[in-house]
Amino acid sequence: MSVLDRFRLDDKVVVVTGASSGLGVAFAQACAEAGADVVLAARRADRLEGTAGLVRAAGRRALTVATDVTSPEQCQAMVDAAMAEFGRVDVLVNNAGVGTAVPATRETPEQFRSVVDINLNGSYWAAQACGRVMQPGSSVVNIASILGLTTAQLPQAAYSASKAAIVGLTRDLAQQWGARKGIRVNAIAPGFFESEMTDQYADGYLESQSARIVLGRTGDPAELAATLVWLASDAGGYVTGQTIAVDGGFTIT
Repeated sequence: MSVLDRFRLDDKVVVVTGASSGLGVAFAQACAEAGADVVLAARRADRLEGTAGLVRAAGRRALTVATDVTSPEQCQAMVDAAMAEFGRVDVLVNNAGVGTAVPATRETPEQFRSVVDINLNGSYWAAQACGRVMQPGSSVVNIASILGLTTAQLPQAAYSASKAAIVGLTRDLAQQWGARKGIRVNAIAPGFFESEMTDQYADGYLESQSARIVLGRTGDPAELAATLVWLASDAGGYVTGQTIAVDGGFTIT
């Protein structure tokens, strides 16, 4: 096997949550281009067909499943559908998430709990359901954030706390499932990439943060997806429990 062959995902089955928009679309397309069939999950099931079209255009099969990751039962149903269609789950991309920016003294319990329920609890329920059926050699990639590692001048206590918790969850699942189940668990901490979340920023915010981006630009989703393929594939076969910042150098400033 050549070094480039190790980055292939030929005939693997990848589950991508939050696959209806933004980075989830880029992740699904990259996995298909690397050779995988893809299970596409999101609450907005009507928007999954666009992503499915990209997977099929790459010559791979796509299965769409309406899934609210805050429900353990729906996460299990997602995995059951994947097993019924493909007979296996090799990779989970825990991408479903929501971002908010609410001052801490004004954030309601419902607002805080909703963010944690989607970003943290949802990642756990999806990983739990996939971990039950994954075979040795499988991989979980959790999508954390640089805001789980640093701050960026916005009032994002719920979001930052949930993403910092993803880093801890990643470490713990990695040590639980490594030798015993042969499953690797890693996380990616994206910096600023074009997505629905960045579309919500106030005018001038990204420009205010540009001095902290060492490479002097926002990221291309394809660059982030390339990191995902590395962690999901045999090329990352000796990497587990790690959180990889893909941020143009933001977290070193």
